[in-house]
Amino acid sequence: MNYQETIEYLYQRLPVFQHIGARAFKPGLQTTRELCSLLGNPQEKYPTIHIGGTNGKGSTSHMLAAVLQQAGYKVGLYTSPHLKDFRERIRVNGTVVSKEFITAFIKGINADIERLSPSFFEVTVAMALRYFAEQEVDVAVIEVGMGGRLDSTNIIEPMLSVITNISMDHMQFLGDTPAKIATEKAGIIKKNTPVIVSERQTDDITQVFESTAESNEAPIAFGSDQFRVENMGLKEGLMHLSVTDQEGTQSLPDLRLDLTGAYQLKNIKGVLSAIRILREKGWNLTNEAIAQALSQTAKLTGLKGRWQKLQENPAVYCDTAHNEAGLAITLNQFSTIACRTRRFVIGFVGDKDVRSVLPLFPKDAAYYFCQPSNLRALDVRTLQQLAADCGLRGTVYPNVNLALSAALDDAATDDAIYVGGSTFVVADIEEL
Repeated sequence: MNYQETIEYLYQRLPVFQHIGARAFKPGLQTTRELCSLLGNPQEKYPTIHIGGTNGKGSTSHMLAAVLQQAGYKVGLYTSPHLKDFRERIRVNGTVVSKEFITAFIKGINADIERLSPSFFEVTVAMALRYFAEQEVDVAVIEVGMGGRLDSTNIIEPMLSVITNISMDHMQFLGDTPAKIATEKAGIIKKNTPVIVSERQTDDITQVFESTAESNEAPIAFGSDQFRVENMGLKEGLMHLSVTDQEGTQSLPDLRLDLTGAYQLKNIKGVLSAIRILREKGWNLTNEAIAQALSQTAKLTGLKGRWQKLQENPAVYCDTAHNEAGLAITLNQFSTIACRTRRFVIGFVGDKDVRSVLPLFPKDAAYYFCQPSNLRALDVRTLQQLAADCGLRGTVYPNVNLALSAALDDAATDDAIYVGGSTFVVADIEEL
């Protein structure tokens, strides 16, 4: 098989969660462990950092990878899902995995795929871990797919675990309360391995993390206890922050982030707390490297779709936030942009609780409803009706690009347009 045939084989032969949802969900570590055992357990050949949580784990993974890369280390980065290209999932120092490696890898384990019937995600995790070993990385940053305890990535024994936050998402798999979801996320906490939790949340969530850490004799720290972050505003496309540590010293008085979403104010506390642990472990991460990396994370790692500004006049922003907690933050940020008319190009997948997020959107705005090119897509006319029930009126379009084109046609230069609702809507944007 050539590369294109190999990718088609992966999508057609293996159950893909991002396409079909629950039918592709295969919890448990046995198959991933067996695949990696057949590959010589590549995950044991380099140190790893494991990043979990509900919102922010992707941004956190990219920021940590950028800092390590800027400091001179060779860094593997595994994230999911991809937006445009399957190879985005697996990078070394920002460069995507080669087509040749993917083709050779699948050819080499084809018989094992037929025998073990792994999921798409299990194969991609094994692929990433093997690639990082072949590339002889100094460290790999591994993002959890879903949950943590039973996620395929949880076969690693990291030197550090990071959990960003807990909010209601994937409840049909992870549980219907914050504490149940926290229990699944806490599953990445390992024996005698430090864990950073980016923000201290409610008592029930905090208790889950603290008790899990205690039972594993794992040192635990909360980023929101360690750092105070003040947003100093946006200048020349960068978010300027003043960061003060818990001792009250002005350690990073003018930190600049190229990831300018408001939720980065939460994520950065976890990132800086993780860096503190890595320094204690002997990693050479200077303030200069931290500052340089965080001002160009997207450039260093290839991250897209996080509060990304697509154009000016009218201003167009896209964001992959797709659950109630994430959308609440991004929509609040969008509401602060000075403009004449706000226009929303939105679509969702059908297995999300859309009724809980639609009330977050303002009624005094123009709506352009669409659906992602995804088997899980919520039918656009169903979305239009659900939105109408919440007082949101708009027109339907078969895809995001036609919807965005219509919004741009209607917009004045001082309007603002938001594109999102689903990772897969953002992924479909042609100009991304």
